[in-house]
Amino acid sequence: MKNRNFKNDKSSLLIGTELSGSQIILETFLQEGVKTIFGYPGGAIIPIYDALYDYKESLEHILVRHEQGAVHAAQGFARASGEVGVVLATSGPGATNLITGLADAMLDSTPVVCITGQVYSHLLGTDAFQEIDVMNITTPVTKWNYQVTDADELSEVLSKAFYIARSGRPGPVVIDITKNAQLQKILYQGYAACNSLRSYQPDPEVQTEPIEKAAELINKAERPFVIVGQGVILGKAEKEFLQFIEKSGIPVAWTILGMSAVPTDHPQAVGMVGMHGNYGPNLLTNECDVLIAVGMRFDDRVTGRLDQYAVQAAIIHLDIDKAEINKNVKAAVPVIGNCRETLPLLTSLVEAKQYTEWHTRFKDCQEIEHINLISEELSPSNGDITMGEVIKYLNELTEGNAVIVTDVGQHQMVACRYAHFNYSKSNITSGGLGTMGFCLPAAIGASYGTDRQIIAVMGDGGAQMNIQELGTVMQYQPNIKILILNNCFLGMVRQWQELFHNERYSFVDIQSPDFVQVAKGYGISGKKVVQREDLKESIHEMLHTEGAYLLEIMVEKEYNVFPMVPQGKSVSEIVLTNNKI
Repeated sequence: MKNRNFKNDKSSLLIGTELSGSQIILETFLQEGVKTIFGYPGGAIIPIYDALYDYKESLEHILVRHEQGAVHAAQGFARASGEVGVVLATSGPGATNLITGLADAMLDSTPVVCITGQVYSHLLGTDAFQEIDVMNITTPVTKWNYQVTDADELSEVLSKAFYIARSGRPGPVVIDITKNAQLQKILYQGYAACNSLRSYQPDPEVQTEPIEKAAELINKAERPFVIVGQGVILGKAEKEFLQFIEKSGIPVAWTILGMSAVPTDHPQAVGMVGMHGNYGPNLLTNECDVLIAVGMRFDDRVTGRLDQYAVQAAIIHLDIDKAEINKNVKAAVPVIGNCRETLPLLTSLVEAKQYTEWHTRFKDCQEIEHINLISEELSPSNGDITMGEVIKYLNELTEGNAVIVTDVGQHQMVACRYAHFNYSKSNITSGGLGTMGFCLPAAIGASYGTDRQIIAVMGDGGAQMNIQELGTVMQYQPNIKILILNNCFLGMVRQWQELFHNERYSFVDIQSPDFVQVAKGYGISGKKVVQREDLKESIHEMLHTEGAYLLEIMVEKEYNVFPMVPQGKSVSEIVLTNNKI
């Protein structure tokens, strides 16, 4: 590797001077364009924090209240910005507290670099205070990990860490650094960016033959259907994807993580697939003759019963990760490569069509769903406030321009079903792992990744999982709006217990504190809404109050999210109401 042009001119002046390992770590951050770090100090990482004292003008450190919050914040930052999130944590419990966030980032392909402090190298393997085998613990939940015991390795290892985290299919990386390596002083040789690694091919060479076969299938199709996943967003290929669907004229649906890759009001958009996705795209998956999957992995929540999933269709699968091809669903034509490269080649070969009758089938299904479900959810005639009408007012008042960060549960499904988005990177949620407690710290991180309005939507259960991060909000005052949709239940578990376990409600009736008073204790303005007539004005007040704001909304208690593909059923067996289960 060769030294590259320095992003930070001061760093170039340090070449040939003696720096500690900790200083080299921070200089690496500067050269990688890092401006914000999320972390929590401790004994084994004190040298890095000591060095950070002199970098306050160039590196902003956000002190979270728990290391899990640091990873989720870094995820929110990465998802909102498209850049790598950076985390600092100490050894032992500091490192183990990262595991849930690392697993979440791994499943959702989020680029994060976590630096963990470690005991002195001569103490490794002795069960020293706060020593833990970080390498073996984090191997299953990272794209790459490495332990540094000598400062001479730091520049090269860290450059690899950022390269691996962001390249190809992104993911989390952990670099565990012993205390002696942090303190050790060496002559600084400058920073060399890593642009390639032997035996690592993040961007596979694109083959034209599969693309030609894919185009041939598409051009012959009568009922083609596109499902877009997060790969389009991660590959920064939104423009290329729009050009493809607009020329081809094919209906397009999205996975939860693929949401906002195209504007939700695009004329060819037909909604979300999956267990709680829209009626039409789920039902018609089993009627299309060609299914084009772009940057998605055929998760079980999308496919339902695999042996009855799109068996009538020829499947074209575009993905950067060869391991995803044929993993769950057999592809007639696999197209391996970055979709930013493969989509333009495919677009150049497909014929411009409209598929009027096929689009009408989706519209008919949309009408059925609207009549049987959506109209009452968004505009109820009586009863308690619904989650759907909360999202409806958010759409009206933000005009689809906000970033919505959700936790996990019924509110998540409702938000993903009904939220309107005009721009990419607008829907930030925990997809693959389904991590309750994700929302609040992720929203904090997202506020450092974009200047757009950040709205955190969570349930009463998830809100309490990382509620301590209100302290981070208090200290740093990010302009986030916190919506707690409180149904006094662990709603999604309760729904399953009702539908599939004979209404045996086992430990899902959760009591909560007065969230508004808790927020007040952290110096955060707030309000509680119980009556429908106060709802819209209260959301307006929240959005227009300067700084952070918490709005608790009491919603329908025994609410069920529909449509639903019951577990173990085919997507064709999607149901619209309780009495169909």
